[in-house]
Amino acid sequence: MRFCLMIEGQEGVTWEQWLSLALACEEHGFEALFRSDHYYSVVGARDRGSTDAWTLLASLAARTERVRLGTLVSPVTFRHPTVLAKAATTVDEVSGGRAELGLGAGWWTEEHATHGFPFPAVSVRMEMLAEQLEIVHGLFKEPVFSFEGRHYALRDCPFAPKPVQQPHLPVIVGGKGGAGIIRLAARWADEYNTFFVRPEEARERFARVREEVDAEGRDQGTFATSLMIGVVVGADRAELIRRVERLMEIDPEDASSPDEY
Repeated sequence: MRFCLMIEGQEGVTWEQWLSLALACEEHGFEALFRSDHYYSVVGARDRGSTDAWTLLASLAARTERVRLGTLVSPVTFRHPTVLAKAATTVDEVSGGRAELGLGAGWWTEEHATHGFPFPAVSVRMEMLAEQLEIVHGLFKEPVFSFEGRHYALRDCPFAPKPVQQPHLPVIVGGKGGAGIIRLAARWADEYNTFFVRPEEARERFARVREEVDAEGRDQGTFATSLMIGVVVGADRAELIRRVERLMEIDPEDASSPDEY
């Protein structure tokens, strides 16, 4: 079992805070530091800002020595898969082989509208996710890679340099456990991540994805499952209670992704 820290970077986290978090992770033995990939606050505080996920991770890679770095997760709607693969590979090179690429279908409608990203139907985003997963794997592993799909086309792409981690840097697929996301995770991912569920529901989702891993003919030892949960921290009991009460006031429709996938 590994313990990692994941931070919602769109809630106004500064560079100085990110660096302190990364160094604290190294000091206290956390295996990895992950961040969300958003440009817009999702808890009703629209004045908060966000750095770019992959630019930030590259900066942290240059200032750390041990902690692994990645996204949970990068929406397919934000970047062309070649750009995403290049960003992840850059972090992998700068870090000496510590990058992890999390991918998901995207969900925050308002964020896409305010920032000018197209936001197609969930069925289309799932198609995009399937193509992006195949493309990043091909770019990471093949000397020259071509692809022709419904949403993306690459012609004889000599993707270089390759990731430090071979045969490819770890790929994580995140989602709420719908049939489509489960199948994609079992086929393409090194890890399936789900979030904010009770242990019994997590076990059920993990069992379903493990069944799909078997159906794909993959070795279970090459596949990991993980759960993202929230932690509230306070300097003392009173502050902890105040923070829990504030958290409970957040509209759940404003703070979590829909049950589409």
